[in-house]
Amino acid sequence: MVRLDRLVNVLGGYGVRLACCPVPRSAELRSVAIREAAGTRAVDGDVFLAVGAESVDRAVEWAVAARACVVLVHGGPEAERAAVPAGEAARVAVMVVDPEVSWSHLAGVVYGLVLEGRETESGRGPTDLFALADSLAGAVGGAVTIEDRLSRVLAYSSSQQGADPARLETILGRQAPDRLRGLFEGRGVFAHLAASDEPLFVEPDAGQGLKGRMVVAVRAGRELLGSVWVTCGGPLTGARCAALADGARTVALHLLRSRASADLERQVESDLTMRLLEGTADAATVLSRLGLPQDCLRIIAVRAHIAAERHAALLLAFERATTGFGWSRPGRSTLSGNTLYTILPGEQVVAAREWVALLRAALPAQVTVTAGIGGPATATDLPASRQEADECLALHEARTPEAAPPAYDESWDDILLQRLRAAARSGRTPARGPVAELRRHDREHATHYVPTLRAWLEAQGDLVRAGERLGVHQNTIRYRLRRMAEVTALGLDDPRKRLAMIIDLAAAGDD
Repeated sequence: MVRLDRLVNVLGGYGVRLACCPVPRSAELRSVAIREAAGTRAVDGDVFLAVGAESVDRAVEWAVAARACVVLVHGGPEAERAAVPAGEAARVAVMVVDPEVSWSHLAGVVYGLVLEGRETESGRGPTDLFALADSLAGAVGGAVTIEDRLSRVLAYSSSQQGADPARLETILGRQAPDRLRGLFEGRGVFAHLAASDEPLFVEPDAGQGLKGRMVVAVRAGRELLGSVWVTCGGPLTGARCAALADGARTVALHLLRSRASADLERQVESDLTMRLLEGTADAATVLSRLGLPQDCLRIIAVRAHIAAERHAALLLAFERATTGFGWSRPGRSTLSGNTLYTILPGEQVVAAREWVALLRAALPAQVTVTAGIGGPATATDLPASRQEADECLALHEARTPEAAPPAYDESWDDILLQRLRAAARSGRTPARGPVAELRRHDREHATHYVPTLRAWLEAQGDLVRAGERLGVHQNTIRYRLRRMAEVTALGLDDPRKRLAMIIDLAAAGDD
């Protein structure tokens, strides 16, 4: 089941426009229908795909016959204009599909969204895993738990038949505790799951609160997706063992559909988010489709890696960043190159740092995470906020990963100096002038004129403070200034020249 509003938002990324909507956008859609080629068999469905309809009127006519509340039809501007009177008269929502979008592609998307049922961990698509766990528990005569390949609980049966303390602890913690994982590892359970599709009985262990388990791998081809556990006092045999094996295959189908659904909506979200980062004339519309406000937004740029491996950890970070229930996730994310970008609502820097901290906590301990936070932005400011986030990310990478991620509105001065130094490295600063002459003299004569000039400028001409900065007497500063004036024309009385020398020193990073 999916609501009409959800269908509209997702299909918007596929060239589908809602042209007429006389029904509530909260309407629940539970089935899909497509007209039979011969047109001899009646079809029913909440969403009707009007394949082959020569007009909007004909598409709406077919939809009414199928008792649908929304119809999809190919067409251009003329179809959009015709959709309003036809849809209003029949009380059917009309969505016009761009002629370039193939029905085969669109049908896969629509069927996936409508028929998937409950939401997954990623906040998308189906899952009837809890209902499946209940059904399986009835067939095998024991409490059922469905876990992923990392022993995290995906679903469990409401039946408590044969339940033990170990099951309760696993469900409450949403993951098998370390001591149980250690027990299963020692008994070769995980090795069996990795290599075999046959159900395995795990002997009871009173010390661990474990009565006994039948476990079977959930696999798609050669890939291990997870496992199904049944609480039982002894090995399952006959029909109950066969039901467990069949149930594992059904679970595999659910998990594959969940993955496909998550991947589908991640792609839609990623594409829309990238449009905002690159700049788009319809930024306000795109933000609305993503469920984000029009202002008080920040861009967060994140990089994640494990040692020299730059890709696996980043993909894992993207998966975690796009994990949540429904549209309750605060941000919308995309990947570009080796960087994860997230648009996060909220003006406060602390909220952005908390988001980064939560992301870091969700990743394995060995993953190194660095991040930068752009300044507050409206819809049209997002490309600029992305550049600010990139520059703050570069600052964080120059520091230690444990440091707080820099935010542009707090670190604009560091960013400015960083830009100046980038310009200096590209040869866009003068190669000659007072500061360049003093650098040359320091190299050739082992003098300390450049640090002295910097200290004097930062102290705004206060000889005592400049001496304290360098750890020398003020008379030493006065003497050096006289000798420096013999090397080059400083013009310290000219405020513009003083400002230019400060910029030159900052651009080169002279200490």
